[in-house]
Amino acid sequence: MKAVQVISLTLLCVVAASAQVFVPGKCPKPAVQENFDVTRYIGKWHEIQKLPNVFQRGECGTATYNLKAPGVVGVLNSELLADGSINSITGSAKVKDPSEPAKLEVSFYESSPPGPYWVLSSDYEGHSLVYGCTDYGLFHMEFAWILSRQPTLPEETIEELHSIMTAYDMCII
Repeated sequence: MKAVQVISLTLLCVVAASAQVFVPGKCPKPAVQENFDVTRYIGKWHEIQKLPNVFQRGECGTATYNLKAPGVVGVLNSELLADGSINSITGSAKVKDPSEPAKLEVSFYESSPPGPYWVLSSDYEGHSLVYGCTDYGLFHMEFAWILSRQPTLPEETIEELHSIMTAYDMCII
């Protein structure tokens, strides 16, 4: 039964590879980074891989975080568009529950609800695996990013982060 689930999830993720990732069932509840320290997380991160989404169409994405207040992080996301221009957006992320500081909610527009931004794994100096998921009845929508402090990341590290995603039946980037 587990093999059928893995194959089904993999096929669904492949089909969704050029669109938003909707998956049947409820959101997985992966473990997040223990003892997450947001002050060590601030700074610039480079996007290495991501699940497709409607709000990021460019390449060479970066996310720059700065501490605005205790539990509040300023966000600047930038990407290079196909026409050579830079697309940027600013927002903020807030720790939802101080007992789980790796679970943040990020918002970019006052008129829209915040989205989950969960840090599943980070060594603060090299890599970060970020996951977000929202339930919509019979389906859920997944977001995921592998980030690095440098524009590249060793393949072994990417494989380790993929294995975390696989362990929770998430779509692999």
